[in-house]
Amino acid sequence: MTRWRAVLLVGVASHGAMYSMTGCGESAPESKYPVVAPVSSASARPPVAEGAQIGLPPAPPSEGESLSPEAAAAYGRAFQSWIAGDLGGAKQGFLDAASKASRAGSPRYSLGCVLERLGDVTGALDAYRSAVDLDKKFDVARGAYALLLARTGHIADAERVVEASGVDSPRLMATRAEIRSLAGDSSGCQQLAQEALAKQPDSKDAMMVIARDFYRTHRWDLARYALLAILDGTADGAIPARDPGNPEALLLRALIERDTMGDRKKALQDFEAAAAKRPDMVEAFINLGEMKLEAGNAGEAQEPLERAVKFAPDVALGHLDLGDCYRVLGRVADSKRELDKAISLDSTLAGVHYDLGLMYLFSQNVPGVANPDDQLTKAIGELETYRTMRNARTPKGQGGGDDVDELLSTARRKQSELRMKNAPPADSSSVPASPSPSSSASSPPAASSGTVQPQVVK
Repeated sequence: MTRWRAVLLVGVASHGAMYSMTGCGESAPESKYPVVAPVSSASARPPVAEGAQIGLPPAPPSEGESLSPEAAAAYGRAFQSWIAGDLGGAKQGFLDAASKASRAGSPRYSLGCVLERLGDVTGALDAYRSAVDLDKKFDVARGAYALLLARTGHIADAERVVEASGVDSPRLMATRAEIRSLAGDSSGCQQLAQEALAKQPDSKDAMMVIARDFYRTHRWDLARYALLAILDGTADGAIPARDPGNPEALLLRALIERDTMGDRKKALQDFEAAAAKRPDMVEAFINLGEMKLEAGNAGEAQEPLERAVKFAPDVALGHLDLGDCYRVLGRVADSKRELDKAISLDSTLAGVHYDLGLMYLFSQNVPGVANPDDQLTKAIGELETYRTMRNARTPKGQGGGDDVDELLSTARRKQSELRMKNAPPADSSSVPASPSPSSSASSPPAASSGTVQPQVVK
């Protein structure tokens, strides 16, 4: 079975409408920050990159922020919808809360988190920017705004957003360090993160940036050491754990344990712990589901993969893995739907064609198939496509698909046998008539001279 190991994913992008963050009849403050023009889904989509920072979840209202009872109720409903994986309900609830609290930043920040998960990068940027305009000290919103700009390729704009705060808080210093890492400047990242730690030695944000940067640059031992300082501290207690149970640290450690150490048991435990800490952590659920699939436990893989698709409906990899899970479970129509969704989101994802090839080759009652011959033709087409593109984009950890030639041979053999079986009988008019059984039986054998003895006509 082909498996595609997920790395730290980020919410992906498709062009969406701009959302108004102001109360009825009011205008938002003029923004001092860059307004990024709407972009196409292809260029807006943040890359699936090793060590990318996890998208933040919605947060409770900021300290000191006053919401009316109506706004607070709408906010509460939105947050519960988020926890349940109902992103549509969460979006509407945060929009409602924002309309009832025209001067509050939290509803807009939380709305941005939801829109980012829904793939609406333009709307998310607008929401984050509005939150910062309303509350200049809202560092979480400023950081989310800057990092989304950076992940969509606007590095200079992202740095300007952070610098515009005029404050070197440890959190924003860590954000600047993350932006440097995303730009490929590891030394700059590490220097800024160390400066943040000098100001706040227990800054988990700075330590996570350090660990992610080491992970991105394949310095696995250093990444593990940074994660040790976050999760466990030193055995002698000289360095206390900065944030035991940090879900992002657990996720990153699990990836290192599985992909560089080969310790699948510990990796599975850490993926499960991360998922338990963050019910919205798509990255943990995708990896958890993939490991269950690799172990042949499609039934156990179904729930985490369905949760991943709920919280990140625009992430192609989640739909690919869920489609493969449904295929193994015999839910062919559901498998086809998820695989079609995956390829519509990312046409470069070669694994979709491999899984579609398996589905057409071995499943029954595939939607949209005219007959068995058509199904085998589709299987051959998908496997051929996979074979031609598998080297063009090979996600990290691809461990299968090497049997594609064998599968193609099987598909062609089955199609050949099917066509021979269904071939019509030969046309009798084109074959010379054979003697009737009676005349053949009464005819004497030919003479050795080659002449035929005359028959007696009665």
